[in-house]
Formats: sequence, structure tokens, C-alpha cells
Amino acid sequence: MRGASRASLVAVRESVDRSTRGSDPDELRRTAGELFSVVQFLGAQARLRRMVSDPAVDGDRRAGLLTELLGDQVSDPCRAMLESLVKSRWAHPGDLVDATDEVAAQVLFTAEEQDGSLDEVEDELFRFARILDREPKLRAALTDPSLPAATKQELLEDLLGAKVRPATAVLVEQVVLHSRGRTIDRGLEEYARQAAARRDNMVARVSTVVPLSDEQQQRLAEGLARQLGHSVHLNIEVDPDLVGGLTVRVGDQLYDGSVAHRLAAVRRLMTG
Repeated sequence: MRGASRASLVAVRESVDRSTRGSDPDELRRTAGELFSVVQFLGAQARLRRMVSDPAVDGDRRAGLLTELLGDQVSDPCRAMLESLVKSRWAHPGDLVDATDEVAAQVLFTAEEQDGSLDEVEDELFRFARILDREPKLRAALTDPSLPAATKQELLEDLLGAKVRPATAVLVEQVVLHSRGRTIDRGLEEYARQAAARRDNMVARVSTVVPLSDEQQQRLAEGLARQLGHSVHLNIEVDPDLVGGLTVRVGDQLYDGSVAHRLAAVRRLMTG
């Protein structure tokens, strides 16, 4: 998302942040659910997407059209957020859908933040992504276009059940059942990035051969923060294939201190 769309998204998110500050968490979760439903609705209606994002049409008229179609199916807070979204300028109809999805996640994260559960949701998103890495058959089933959505829903319920926060389950369902062209990995990573951004943190994916103690985690987070000039949240997984040491990935940057990496470097020198 670039140019006018990016500027519009920033403005809408700031407006939503002001309007949701101090709101009841359960009300925020209901609003987020309504927004996700609108994302699915717009995602399935190409002609409507074009109509409600057409810059040649007056913003009030675009907003009126969408609210007329939705009627009383959404609450007043949801309707106000949708009006702000639709009245904004979007470079492409798909940008409006993506922005609505981001705002829905933002509202959901606000609820979790107020309940003190945002860290937990972020960690659960990371752990689910790692489960898919280890279970290729599960990934194949969840991404199989021929498998009915109801079957995928049952798989997710069996897998997640009461083991994760309801917010985590909602977000996983969005990337699995309503991908809109996103891969599961990309969708989970984007939601985790948004969650980290609410705490003004960067996310560091850490792979280590043995679990790190609380003290080691703190030292690593502080060291990365000094190097990057930004607070860092660690997502940690144990990977015996590393042999020893650890790897840290922050965005596109990889810090590889694993024994496996050093052994591979030696082998390249010996065979080169």
C-alpha cells in the first residue's frame, strides 16, 4: 500500500485509536468481528469495492451506499469506522479492503491490550506459524483450495480449541479461511507485526538449540535494542538442527551464530 492509500490508512488508524481509547474490551471485540465480516463482504463483491472506493464519487455518497447496504447489521461504532474508511482516498479498491482488515485487527489488539493479553496473542500467532512449519500435512490441508471451508474450520477448532485466546483464533481464521491472496505465513506475520507495533516493539524471531533462561532472554532483548535503536519483542523456538548457538531474524536482517552455520562455512572452505 503506497501513496494516497498509505496516508489514508495512517489517518484512519489515528482516528480509530482516539475513538477506541478506554472503550469496553468486549465491545471492541464485537466491533472487530463486524469489521472482519465487512472485509469478507467487500472481498467477495468486486463491483461494490470499486463503487465505494471510486475517487470520482463524493465521499459522503460512497459512505451512504455502504451503510445503506449494511443496514442495522453493524453497530454504531463499526459504522463510524467504516464511514471514515470509505470517505478516505484509496489508490486501488483492494487497498480499502486491506485497510479495513488492518483496522479490524487494530480494534481487536486494543481490546487485548486493555486486558493485558496482547503479548500472549502475539506469542500464540508465532507458535501457530511454527506448528505449520513442522506439520506439512496440516499446512497442505489448510491451504487446499478444494477442501471446504467448514472442514478447515473444524481442523482449526480441533487444533486450537480452548488452547489459545479467542482473539488468536479469530486472526488465524482470517488468514486460513479468508486469505484474500495472502499466504498463511504472510498473514500471521503481518498480524504479529501489528501487535508488536501497538507496544512500539520490533519482533525478533529467535531459533536456539536449547531453551533460553529469563536472564538470557532479557540480555538478548537488551542487546538487540541497543544495536537496532528500538525495543524488541522476542519470539523464541527451539531448533535441535542448529547443533548449538542461535539465530535471530529481525525483518530482513539475519544474525546467524549457530554451530550449523559455522560448520557449513567450514565445509564450503574445504570444498571450494
